[in-house]
Amino acid sequence: MKRNTWQREAVRDALDGTEGFISAQALHSALHASGSPIGLATVYRALGDLAASGDADCLQSPEGEAIYRACSTGHHHHLICRNCGLTVEIAADEVETWAQRVAAEQGFTAPAHVVDVFGLCAECSRQAAEGAPA
Repeated sequence: MKRNTWQREAVRDALDGTEGFISAQALHSALHASGSPIGLATVYRALGDLAASGDADCLQSPEGEAIYRACSTGHHHHLICRNCGLTVEIAADEVETWAQRVAAEQGFTAPAHVVDVFGLCAECSRQAAEGAPA
């Protein structure tokens, strides 16, 4: 178990105060804007540690960048808006059943999975429709 340092706590607090997912660089910029002297490499390390311990969700954005957010407890999946980043945690019992079945059919045991669904949220879809040529 990693010991809690002021840097790790600063990253955890900043992540807790962030809506949705955020990159390490954006979180580092926010920390610096608030007066923190924390280094970018330290932010990356702390975020990696938080993700490894289950205290943060980490996923890859459509652009390929690792993005993070404070994690709720328990296994869950995400719907993520490609435009504004709105993230909704969802339960997906069908996915759980499917993953177990497919793994078993192939002789795998103890399957684990990550499911993140990217799309446009209702508000971004509405704005896109209003801006579309008639």
